[in-house]
Amino acid sequence: MFGYRVPAPDEAMLISGGRRGLGGAPFRVVTGHGKFVLPIFRKTRFLTLSMCEAEVTETCVTRQGISLHVRAVIAFKVGNDHESIINAGQRFLSDQDQMSVLTGRIFAGHLRAIIGSMTVEEIVTERQKLAAEVLDTSKTEMAKIGLIVDSLQIQSIDDGDTGYIDAMSAPHKAAIQRQAQIAQAQATQASVEAEQVAARNQAEYARQTAVVRAEYSAEVDRAQARAAQAGPLAQAHAQQEVLDAQTELALRQAKLRQQQLVAEIVKPAEAEAERIRVLAAAEAQRMKIQAEAAASYDRVALDRMLIDQLPLIVKEAAGGLAGANVNVLNGADGLGEIAAGLVSQGLTILDSVRQNLSGPDSSDSNRPADSGGNGLLQLHSRKDGKADDGPVNVD
Repeated sequence: MFGYRVPAPDEAMLISGGRRGLGGAPFRVVTGHGKFVLPIFRKTRFLTLSMCEAEVTETCVTRQGISLHVRAVIAFKVGNDHESIINAGQRFLSDQDQMSVLTGRIFAGHLRAIIGSMTVEEIVTERQKLAAEVLDTSKTEMAKIGLIVDSLQIQSIDDGDTGYIDAMSAPHKAAIQRQAQIAQAQATQASVEAEQVAARNQAEYARQTAVVRAEYSAEVDRAQARAAQAGPLAQAHAQQEVLDAQTELALRQAKLRQQQLVAEIVKPAEAEAERIRVLAAAEAQRMKIQAEAAASYDRVALDRMLIDQLPLIVKEAAGGLAGANVNVLNGADGLGEIAAGLVSQGLTILDSVRQNLSGPDSSDSNRPADSGGNGLLQLHSRKDGKADDGPVNVD
């Protein structure tokens, strides 16, 4: 818009004309916002609030009278408050580059004054202290012209050709060199030890590698040998398995043939033998039965024959008594007893003959006994087996 002016963020807008500014300043200060300015009747100028830099290169004499060439850099700017802007505007608005020139000259004077009160050792070893003292002494003077210093850096200190700083640093250099040599020797020793350790490690590694290679080679040789033997061994195992299978098959066939022979020959032979044995036993039993039947038939026939001959035997026995002198003691009863004795004696003779015919084990106890010329005949009855003895006296 025509007549409306706005300052940049790092600028302060100074409006002159019309009523006066704060504290009787010949202009009004505007920062951070815009303002309507009447053309022709008002005049607007801008003051930078950005950071500025001033470089100082000065030859200073120390308290010891030694000249030092000092180079420093100052970072400064216009203060943000209205008073600092007014002070800086009144001094540098028409030529703002003069701020760096004036700041360098101010710091050069303060730098010479402070270095003149210090020794070379203090300046060299306490640069931060030197910068802090320069800032403190220049702060009030810089505030008067509306400037503030952000930092002061001492970049270099040089004594020229005097060699004081070098001489001052010689002991330190010697100590440093000595330490450096010691460190170098230690480093060399450590390096040699490291090389020796590395050499031992390499030798050990080479030995282990050789051992591993030898073991690997031996393992390869064994594997190759096993591989070379694997074919014949496998063939031998296969042949052995074939032989085992054939042997087992032969055994099975022999066992099967044996079972077949048992089934075809032995079992029928055993069955035939058993049949023959049974038939023989049966035949023997039959023959025994037949023999027993025949023997029984013969005994019956013999008994029949003896019975048929019994009257003749009795007759013959009685005939033997025909000329004998027989005394009958009890009359008619005695005669009956003699007759009965004769019959009984005939029966005994018949039984003795039958026993002799039946076997050699016949007992002699059933034979008639002879005692002293007088015969006492023991007669048995065939009907009930009881003895019916009668005393007969034969003269």
